[in-house]
Amino acid sequence: MLRAVSNPLTSLSDRERVVAAKFAEGMTYREIGETLFIAPTTVRTHLSAIYRKLDIRNKVALATLLADQHEQDTGQAPSGGLSVEGSGPTVVAVLPFDNLSADEPWNRLADGLSADIIVDLARYPDLAVIARQTMLSYKGRRDDVRSIGRELNADYLLEGTLQAAAQQLRICVQLVDARTGVDLWTVRYDRSAEDLFAMQDMVTENVVNVLASCCGKLAKLRRDVVRRKHPASFRAYDYYLLGVEQHNLYTHASNAEAVRLLTRAIELDPGLARAWTVLGLAHAVAAINAFTTDPSAAKERWKLCLERALALDAGDTHARICLAELRALQGDLVATAREHDLALAAAPHDADTLALLAGGKAFVTGDPQEGYELAKRAIRLNPHVSWYYSMLGRSSFVVGLHRECLTAFSQAPPDSPATLLFQAMAHAMLGETPQAIKIANRLAREFPDISAEGFIGSYPVTNPPAIAAIREGARRAGLA
Repeated sequence: MLRAVSNPLTSLSDRERVVAAKFAEGMTYREIGETLFIAPTTVRTHLSAIYRKLDIRNKVALATLLADQHEQDTGQAPSGGLSVEGSGPTVVAVLPFDNLSADEPWNRLADGLSADIIVDLARYPDLAVIARQTMLSYKGRRDDVRSIGRELNADYLLEGTLQAAAQQLRICVQLVDARTGVDLWTVRYDRSAEDLFAMQDMVTENVVNVLASCCGKLAKLRRDVVRRKHPASFRAYDYYLLGVEQHNLYTHASNAEAVRLLTRAIELDPGLARAWTVLGLAHAVAAINAFTTDPSAAKERWKLCLERALALDAGDTHARICLAELRALQGDLVATAREHDLALAAAPHDADTLALLAGGKAFVTGDPQEGYELAKRAIRLNPHVSWYYSMLGRSSFVVGLHRECLTAFSQAPPDSPATLLFQAMAHAMLGETPQAIKIANRLAREFPDISAEGFIGSYPVTNPPAIAAIREGARRAGLA
C-alpha cells in the first residue's frame, strides 16, 4: 500500500512561505523586507520560526527542502527558481517606468510610480513582488520580456510609460505574461499635470486594486491556470482560488460550492489563513441570505473560521473587520468601532477593505454616510467588482438615496436574496408599488426563508439608523 508523504511546508503560514522562498532564492533580509513591506528584523523573526518548524539550520537546507517539495508536488525539477505556474504565490516584477519626455523631472515621477506600485502590491498576501532594488538594475533595458521573466523567475511583468506634453500627462500601464510575452491587460490615463501628486496616487491605487483585489486581473489569471488542471492535481491554494471565485457569485449553489472548495483547501493546508477567512465569509453569506436552515450554526462556524484565520495571521484586515462586527452582537460597539478605525488606517487604499468597512459603517456602528462614501471610493479604485455595488446599494438605502440604491444593485450579484430584498424595499420607498410587489413575490417564491428581520439579526445590523431604514422599507414593501 502506498502511504501519502506529508508536506512539511503546511506548518508554515502564508507569509512564512513567501519569506522562505525569497531567502532561499538569495535575497537579503533588507530586500525581503522592502519587497514584503516589513522590517528586516521581522524577516529575521520569520526565518527563525521557519527554521524551527522545518527543523533545519541554514539556507542551503531550506533551499534543498523547498526544491524537493516542489519536485514531489509537481513531478518536475525547478528551473532556476521556486515559483511555478499555479503553485505558491504569484510572482510579479514591476519594471521601472519609462519616461518618454525629454525633461529630467519626469524621470522622478516615472520612478516614483513604479516604486509606489511595488510597495502597494507587496501588501497583498497572495502576491510575491520583486524588490525595488533588484528592479532598478533593469531600468532602461530593452530585453525581451520573456528573458527578463526567466532571470527574475517572475510570472508576470508590469511595465509602464510616462509622457508629458505641455500641461498634460499620459501614463500607460500594461501587464505581460512573463512566459509568453503576451499583453494581458492595459490601461491609459490622460490627466492634467497641475495636480501631479494626486494623480500619481490615483494611478497607483487604481492599478494596484484592479490587479490585486479579490476579483482582480491577477486572481482571474491564476484561476484560469487552475481550471486547466485535472482536479486530482489541485492543491490547497488552487482550491482556495476557486473557492473565492464561487464565494463572490453570491447564489445558493455557488456558496455551497465555495464552502466545499475552501474546506478542501484547509484540509490540505490548515495553515492557509486566507482560506479560513473566506470560508468564514461563505458561512456568513449562508446565514445572511438564509441559505441554511440553521443560521445560528452558520454564525458559529463563521466566528470560528475568523478566529482561526487571525490566529494564523493577526494582520488579516478582512478577518478583523468581520470578527469585530460579529462581536457587535455582544454589545461591544466601542471595540467594533476601534477595529474599523484600525483597519482603515492599515489599508486606506485597499478597495476590498473599503467595501467591507462600508457595510460595517452603514449597518453595524458609525456614520452611514461615511459607509456610503467608502463604498463609492472602493468602486473608484476598482469599478469591476460586483459585490462592491452591493455595499454601495445597501449604504445608499440607509442614507435615503433610494434611486442610487437601485442603480447600484443593478450592477450587484443579481440572484442574491439580499439584492432582491433591498431592491424591493427601495422601490417601495420611492412609491413604485408594482415593481416592489413583483420583486417581493419573487423573494417569497424563490427564497421563502429570507426576511428583513433575518437580515438584521444575521448581518448583524446594530446601527439604529440602519435598523429603522430596513424595517420601514420592509413594512412598505409588505415584507415585514
